[in-house]
Amino acid sequence: MLPIEQIPPQFREKLQFQFKRWLDRTDQAQQQLLESYLADHAQHAQQLAKVWLCSEYILNVALDQPAEFLQWLQQSYFEQSLSQPEMAELLCQRLHSCELDDKQYDRQLRKFRRDMMMRIVWRDFCRLASFEETSRDMSHLAEVVVQSALSYHHSQLQLRFGVPLGKVSGLPQPMVVLGMGKLGGFELNVSSDVDLIFAYPESGETEGGNRSISNQEYFIKLSQKLIASIDTTTVDGFVFRVDMRLRPYGESGAMVLNFDAMEEYYQTQGREWERYAMIKARVISADAMSGGVDAGQQLMALLQPFTYRRYLDYSAIESMRSMKALINREVQRKGMGSDVKLGAGGIREVEFVVQVFQMIRGGRDTRLQERSVLTLLPLLASEGFLSVEEADHLAAAYIFLRNAEHGIQGFQDKQSQSLPADDEGQSRLAWLLEFDSWGDFEVTLNLHRQRVHRAFTAVISEPNESDAADQVATSYTELWPSVQARVTEIDVEGLQQLLAEKDFLEPKETAVAIVQLLGSRALIVMQSIGRDRLDQLMPLLLEKIAERRSSAETLSRIIVLIEAVARCSAYFTLLIENPGALEQLVTLCGSSQWIADQLTRYPALLDELLDVRTLYSPPNRDALRDELRQEMMRISWEDMETQMETLRYFRNAHGLRVAASEVAGILPLMKVSDYLTWIAEVVLEHVVSLCWQQMIARHGRPQLDDQEQEAEFIVVGYGKLGGYELGHSSDLDLVFLYDAKSNGYSDGERSIDHQTYFSRLGQKIIHVLNANTPSGQLYEVDMRLRPSGNSGLLVSSRAAFIKYQQEEAWTWEHQALIRARVIVGNGRLRDAFEMTRSDILCTSRDLQVLRNDVFTMRQKMRNHLGSKAAAEDEVPSFHLKQDAGGIVDIEFIVQYLALAYACKFPSLVEYTDNIRILEAVEGLGLLSSESVQCLRDAYIFYRSIGHKLSLQGSSNSVDVAEIGDYRDRVLAIWASVFEG
Repeated sequence: MLPIEQIPPQFREKLQFQFKRWLDRTDQAQQQLLESYLADHAQHAQQLAKVWLCSEYILNVALDQPAEFLQWLQQSYFEQSLSQPEMAELLCQRLHSCELDDKQYDRQLRKFRRDMMMRIVWRDFCRLASFEETSRDMSHLAEVVVQSALSYHHSQLQLRFGVPLGKVSGLPQPMVVLGMGKLGGFELNVSSDVDLIFAYPESGETEGGNRSISNQEYFIKLSQKLIASIDTTTVDGFVFRVDMRLRPYGESGAMVLNFDAMEEYYQTQGREWERYAMIKARVISADAMSGGVDAGQQLMALLQPFTYRRYLDYSAIESMRSMKALINREVQRKGMGSDVKLGAGGIREVEFVVQVFQMIRGGRDTRLQERSVLTLLPLLASEGFLSVEEADHLAAAYIFLRNAEHGIQGFQDKQSQSLPADDEGQSRLAWLLEFDSWGDFEVTLNLHRQRVHRAFTAVISEPNESDAADQVATSYTELWPSVQARVTEIDVEGLQQLLAEKDFLEPKETAVAIVQLLGSRALIVMQSIGRDRLDQLMPLLLEKIAERRSSAETLSRIIVLIEAVARCSAYFTLLIENPGALEQLVTLCGSSQWIADQLTRYPALLDELLDVRTLYSPPNRDALRDELRQEMMRISWEDMETQMETLRYFRNAHGLRVAASEVAGILPLMKVSDYLTWIAEVVLEHVVSLCWQQMIARHGRPQLDDQEQEAEFIVVGYGKLGGYELGHSSDLDLVFLYDAKSNGYSDGERSIDHQTYFSRLGQKIIHVLNANTPSGQLYEVDMRLRPSGNSGLLVSSRAAFIKYQQEEAWTWEHQALIRARVIVGNGRLRDAFEMTRSDILCTSRDLQVLRNDVFTMRQKMRNHLGSKAAAEDEVPSFHLKQDAGGIVDIEFIVQYLALAYACKFPSLVEYTDNIRILEAVEGLGLLSSESVQCLRDAYIFYRSIGHKLSLQGSSNSVDVAEIGDYRDRVLAIWASVFEG
């Protein structure tokens, strides 16, 4: 009957004994039924033998309840996977088949759990299901019974006390149940407890029952009854062990809190390990009758800021170390080295590797808010946080260890992760996991554990573990008196002497900066953990400053950053954990005040210092576009706040990369401007697309004509954007144009006329670019170059733009048009703009009138914007852009020549940047090669000086002596063009 010959010899006698026990417990009809079934299902006979040997739990069900077991076997529950709705329907059918009171309800839950557990364990042990299916099925089972118990007891309590109503809203209140840990991640094991947290939205009282009670009392009663139905062990067993220790205040806390109390607790008292726990949190049950689904989403939104920081939170590594140290001590104390979960290289270490990246980066990268370990590992590899090989090893180890865990737990339905110590248990587990012997199993187990522990150590290990690094850090510790020290007690002269002995360039100024930092208010009010971290960081920082021979000014710039992030000391941890990032911080802050200011304003940018390969290799336009597209793919276009924050980080991060490459001498001026221009173009493309989508969703699509062709919209860049000459802090000169059916309306339910439609689109674009958020402003937008300037419409139609340019535009507006190009938008409207630009710029002009207009405009600018005459005792200064002989003079010369001669030589206005227009001027002989070379050299020289000044946070004015003879030579060419 049972396939004894196919069972390993060491198990045959036991299988025969177990079968005899079953025969002793059953009658002849039941024995014949089993014989007949197994004869017809030879494969199932093999499976039954394996399950009876490897799971005393299933064997005991068969022995204690043979009739139910035979019925279950005949129904072939184990042959199929069940979805959560299918499980819920089976439970519903079971409950509807009998008259229910509390006792009967609990009994039916336990019988349902028995049937589902036998199915799940059978499928798992016989390898009919993958690990993922097994853990998902267990999670679904827990959800189904929690939802059922909540619904049943909610309805019973309402008969006595009525409906709990919100004090403010007056609406029925649901109880939201959070599944934590493996339940939250759909990773529940086959004999796990379930970690739950209960909450409800509003305080208030019940109405409509025999007696009114507070909502708090009501939901405490509901939670107690739910737990009793699931957790209590009766003659029929239990459903799930329930653990409530993860709730606010732990075992001493209330069983259930309202949302306000939950938010208050996590904002003011939530601890790091609770953040770790909250990563897996998931709403597993919410009473739909009382708006529970929305309430669940509301609760998760309240908890989100606690769980995931907006900044890169490297303090997570410290927390993980502390938690792992506690676990290790517990493992050693209890002798749990053979524990596949908590032991070295065990399941918990795989989870820690994944979750440390979630805690560090999950606030910025929402993809990392995924709850499943096996889903996250490939993502971490694709982002370069782990190698592909490491991720594959961790995934394989995780599955192996979890299968072993299921084999251990499914034996007796006990919550254990300890490998068996007896020979029989070891042989049984090895055979279950398809190994020939325990020795073979151990070889594979040890290999997986070694790989896991190696990866875990690489991520969680302490920094500066080498003796040499410790000695260096120690040698600089004496330079930092510690945050705990009183400033008045510090021996400043002694500190200065120590700094001199360490070869600091400016020991006196450095000592003053250190003392001032110690006395700053930011440090005085700092929390103790922040003080400890700063005490760790400062010796390392001073070491880098001495090592790189950096000035006291470099330290002063970094001190401003330290004071700015004192309340968020996780940034200190980032620099402690990453010596390379600390080195880059010293280098870049020493090279550029602008970079120091950017890092101070947006400390999240410190993350960019971690990898010098990307820091000093800014991507080109296509790579930028692809990177932004991938960033935005995971964010709903309706989530405007996250969209705006992500855009700002993208712009700031890439701006930092360009600046770093510039100060390092990797990028020349022209390439710097190209990169900054590409960043702006890519950002504008996305902003326009985002705002366009929102307008379509709200108002439908505007039409071009009666053939229902879609209307078009373009963004034209003028000035530095149009001319590929953006600087690090440049604003954007923009003009918006549209082409749509005259007097037409959009086709949405909330239809509006086309002029209003595109005006609102323009307003949205400007808002996204201009708005100040925690991550700053994306770009400052200047719209004054649109037709009629500030008094004109925000968005112009194609026809209105053409008419204005032909009939009303001033000469200076045609000058501006030289540097205008389409930044966003394709199709007919783009072609129409380029044709209009060419027609306007190539119009024949009276040269005397043109020369006078350009000359007069330039004189006005010099008078209003140029430097004032220096007093006799002052060093004369020169404004690189506005003073006579400066950048604007060169631009006006170029623009005059383009407007004067484009009617004969259209190539003059083919390009929008000054350098290529000058090349055309030279090629056409409009100026001598010597003059063109002078203008080109002066233009690049002025802009290079301007960029350097900008990176140092200085104005565009320099000592006249610093510019050599460039001013005089430019003025000479100006005179030859306008006065000759």
